[in-house]
Amino acid sequence: MADTNFDLVVIGSGPGGYVAAIRAAQLGMRTACVEMRATLGGTCLNIGCIPSKALLTASEKYEEARHHLGAFGVKVGGVELDLDALMAHKDKVVKSNVEGVDYLFKKNKVTRFHGRGSIAAPGKVTVTKDDGSAETITAKNILIATGSDVMPLPGVEIDEKRIVSSTGALSLNPLPSSMVVIGGGYIGLEMGTVYARLGTKVTVVEYLDRVLPGMDGEVSKQMQRILQKQGLTFKLGMKVTGAKSGKKSVALTVEPAKGGAAETLEADVVLVAIGRRPYTEGLGLEAVGVELDERRRVKVDHHFRTNVPGIWAIGDVIAGPMLAHKAEEEGVVCAEVMAGQSGHINYETIPGVVYTWPEVASVGRTEEQLKEAGVAYKVGKFPFSANGRARAMNSTDGFVKILADAKTDRILGAHIIGPNAGDMIEELGLAMEFGASAEDVARTSHAHPTLTEAIKEAALAVDGRPIHI
Repeated sequence: MADTNFDLVVIGSGPGGYVAAIRAAQLGMRTACVEMRATLGGTCLNIGCIPSKALLTASEKYEEARHHLGAFGVKVGGVELDLDALMAHKDKVVKSNVEGVDYLFKKNKVTRFHGRGSIAAPGKVTVTKDDGSAETITAKNILIATGSDVMPLPGVEIDEKRIVSSTGALSLNPLPSSMVVIGGGYIGLEMGTVYARLGTKVTVVEYLDRVLPGMDGEVSKQMQRILQKQGLTFKLGMKVTGAKSGKKSVALTVEPAKGGAAETLEADVVLVAIGRRPYTEGLGLEAVGVELDERRRVKVDHHFRTNVPGIWAIGDVIAGPMLAHKAEEEGVVCAEVMAGQSGHINYETIPGVVYTWPEVASVGRTEEQLKEAGVAYKVGKFPFSANGRARAMNSTDGFVKILADAKTDRILGAHIIGPNAGDMIEELGLAMEFGASAEDVARTSHAHPTLTEAIKEAALAVDGRPIHI
């Protein structure tokens, strides 16, 4: 009979949970992980980050073959979409990643329990299997890493057929001729661009007056213009009040958020992408006295301890951005603190990336945040239209924008729209982590010709002395 006594039991095997389990095992803890899915990896690997990026990449290739390769002298004729093969690519990528986590658990001797985990008492976790049977495992420490779930929208019932969440949007087949995306954030824009490239007419409905709320305002405006050129239609400042799903389409009722006449939008498919909520139901938290905030997130201290000794929480179930890499960092620090080590996360240097094309990436504070805080700052910008490598790639949309303290020149925030922005932002995140100034980045040699020269030029522009514009 398998041992059921551990130093740590992690509930949830998403990026936060599985990373925490592996790090704890590396530190010598007897570790188990409880996961309700048949496969490891949580939302991110199964129905989130990984499959969506597979679809994004595949749709980018299709779009490039249809419209852009000719500019490079590559003649392509008779380009056809094989939707089944595209979806098979996505499934293969998911399978490879989840199997990779399974391998890492075995390598690090993390014991896996399949079932729904709930906390019966401090130090005790009940694992309820699909057939209803249950077993109890004990642990010195319990880590809640259950992630988040789709945020529902009142009056719009998700059936994953006509009205879908991000999960259903990953497997639409046949291809819809029209789609309304409710929500102009990361998920809505990513999935909207996938289907727009494949030939679907996409309309984005957003309650606020701009897309990508929370990102730098200039980035938001520029990105909307770029996506409009790619064929997406936007209805901003609009709220959805109801939906009626028929056999062939959905009738969506919308009206101005500030009041006004209602209108009806017809679409084959409606994607609800208004955000996510912490997955804290059914965990037994109230019964053991774990405190939650007004949004039902678990309250923790700066080392991820709850108010109940021996119970910890990380990732989407606690405050902060719902990002896989944020959860990973928290998982590592949490495990190290459990092991008696110290740990710290600088939340100012956690990047956010939107994987449209061009990509959008951000780290640190926006202009709006700096103005609100009364911080004097300088701005340095450089467009990719003036970057030699971007010209060679025919990817000249966007810019690099660096915000630096007006007195100290320390970098306070950075924002990029452009090719490979998600990779490029890391240089500026690292610079911020080490307290670098814009001049430090400007005086660092950047290889030529590369996209990252735009970062150097933006840093020079903070001091008003860019070379190539």
